[in-house]
Amino acid sequence: MAKEDIIKAWQEQVQEDISSAECLYQGGHWLYVAFLCHQAIEKALKAYYVANHDDDPPYTHSHLRLIDVCGLKDEISPEHMRFLSLMGPMYIEARYPEQKAKTARTLNKDACKHIIETTKQLTQWIGEL
Repeated sequence: MAKEDIIKAWQEQVQEDISSAECLYQGGHWLYVAFLCHQAIEKALKAYYVANHDDDPPYTHSHLRLIDVCGLKDEISPEHMRFLSLMGPMYIEARYPEQKAKTARTLNKDACKHIIETTKQLTQWIGEL
């Protein structure tokens, strides 16, 4: 697959994840809103990586690691870095039963609205770089 096609596929998945998160938000599925927003950010970073490197992105779900390997550590705002630190656990904790209830208690309508909006801002910023 051509590099441009790979980037486009990652970017399309970003939009699909955000759209799905918005649908789940309407149904009050807070844990999965956060999970899909985590995924959207991860995929935006992987699209950026592919666009700016000649190899495949690393196999990681860590936003902070991806920010580092993408060379964006000095570019990203402190606010977005704090957001990424908070979002990191959403990948794992949304998937394992022993963590689901604990994590779900930290999420609500207002928190998820903030998560969706910040995810949109962050993925747009990454896409514009």
